[in-house]
Amino acid sequence: MSKSEESTYHELTITPSSHIELFSDFLSDVLPIGFESTDESLIVRSEESLENIAWGVEQYADALQNALNTQIDVTIESELKENQEWVEIYQNAIEPITIEPFHIHPTWVKPDSTLLNITIDPSLAFGTGHHPTTASCLKAIAKYQQDGSKVLDVGCGSGILSIASAKLGGVVDACDTDPVCISNTAQNAKLNSIDLNLWKGSIARSTKQYDLIIANIVADVLHMIAPELISRLKCGAILILSGILDRYEDKILSSFDSLSVIEIMREDEWVSIVATNKE
Repeated sequence: MSKSEESTYHELTITPSSHIELFSDFLSDVLPIGFESTDESLIVRSEESLENIAWGVEQYADALQNALNTQIDVTIESELKENQEWVEIYQNAIEPITIEPFHIHPTWVKPDSTLLNITIDPSLAFGTGHHPTTASCLKAIAKYQQDGSKVLDVGCGSGILSIASAKLGGVVDACDTDPVCISNTAQNAKLNSIDLNLWKGSIARSTKQYDLIIANIVADVLHMIAPELISRLKCGAILILSGILDRYEDKILSSFDSLSVIEIMREDEWVSIVATNKE
């Protein structure tokens, strides 16, 4: 690599007219690196070309328009920039968040001594509590989990929900079908001095029953694995379902109609459902 190439990097700025959170979810799924999120745009930086990412965003925007039956315009700007310690700039853009009793922060931000701290650094499976579905799950865990509960986190992603549950005294199993998520959860658990029983694969690999099950994944997957989720609940157990767009709420409620709904949490277009099999 030439000296001039070493001193430059590619920057891709993605600005959708709406549904920025869905574009953020898409980037989290496909990027091998972190990205910066502002109120209006998503910014990806890399020493490698980002042409394929730009093309993928365009294809995703088209598919999203068809799925939602609405017009979504997206502006994609690509620039080659001089290297100016952009990692430090990116780090400064990551804000800690408090969802009591938890304080979620990256390693370069000091913990809050008055709260339960969860340390999470940006990565491919980046989950920090900023997204409404993660935030709702954290609130539900804090509200409904009992000390010593046997817990299963299905689709653990960054491991933030598993870590939160363990911080509250849960004995936690966690699984994900994505090996990158498994690796990231393992790293974050170690970073937080948390022991998890972690495996790559689905809930089908477990024959246990749990006091609390958390499933923060897309509605279609929740629908498909509903029988397995229900069968793994102990009598009187709690099930937290999240990652549900509001237009799929009725479908998910129907899939889990053998349970009693305790609470439905709504933020923007996202829905989280807390249910129990207690009669």
